[in-house]
Amino acid sequence: MLSESSLFLKGVMLGSIFCALITMLGHIRIGHGNRMHHHEHHHLQAPDKEDILKISEDERMELSKSFRVYCIILVKPKDVSLWAAVKETWTKHCDKAEFFSSENVKVFESVNMETNDMWLMMRKAYKYAFDKYRDQYNWFFLARPTTFAIIENLKYFLLKKDPSQPFYLGHTIKSGDLEYVGVEGGIVLSIESMKRLNSLLNIPEKCPEQGGMIWKIPEDKQLAVCLKYAGVFAKNAEDAVGKDVFNTKSVGLFIKEAMTNHPNQVVEGCCSDMAVTFNGLTPNQMHVMMYGVYRLRAFGHIFNDALVFLPPNGSDND
Repeated sequence: MLSESSLFLKGVMLGSIFCALITMLGHIRIGHGNRMHHHEHHHLQAPDKEDILKISEDERMELSKSFRVYCIILVKPKDVSLWAAVKETWTKHCDKAEFFSSENVKVFESVNMETNDMWLMMRKAYKYAFDKYRDQYNWFFLARPTTFAIIENLKYFLLKKDPSQPFYLGHTIKSGDLEYVGVEGGIVLSIESMKRLNSLLNIPEKCPEQGGMIWKIPEDKQLAVCLKYAGVFAKNAEDAVGKDVFNTKSVGLFIKEAMTNHPNQVVEGCCSDMAVTFNGLTPNQMHVMMYGVYRLRAFGHIFNDALVFLPPNGSDND
């Protein structure tokens, strides 16, 4: 009887130690994933409006016409209501937008990736875009269907950035030694980054199709690993006062947090005036955003924008 009790206690102790070890390892991994601070030397800021105004009006008009952004939206059939909202709203402002689906969907036109794996979808979409449009676009913007983007603000942010340089940008997250751009806020790759990424897609030891033996690595982290091998590093996009312009939450959530944390500075404590993206939106919220950003007008008030980005030829954008 004593022997059986002794064995039972030993089993309990060993089991407890094992569980503690697994928990500790889990905390190490989770802890890295939740530490969302930015590296001091990987920030990019929006151009100064005064510098833009120094450019002649003809040059500014030429800039606005020549600046072209290709938009990639990764979707699945279950996202069909979001898919419809994105198609009817902000993607009209991309110079070209294409939807990349996990399978064929009759109701909407899309490029079939023939996989449910988000990392494989992302890889295939980037390869398709680079092979087909590398001579037409210098900037490639990728988003999920829960993201709302103000493309004109994206173009303005990129105005003084060199697409021949190897970097990519958005909302950066720190995970251990890896700094990466979170897909929730949208990801922007320069054409040079696209070139380098596509040169690695067929090298499994540097850019594997499947990552992680025990834990599945999210697609944005896998992208960062591949880009790191290519010498392409993540940059956090900010406005002139240091506020993020690629946002991983909705405007409503930001305002709610600001009302709680900064009740006397709700607007100042919320979001950047030149925000590029918000995330976590429902289809109805997409249309509300479209109304607020593009349709609502204050008659009698004249806006003096440094640049006006004209809609793409043939676009029915709002």
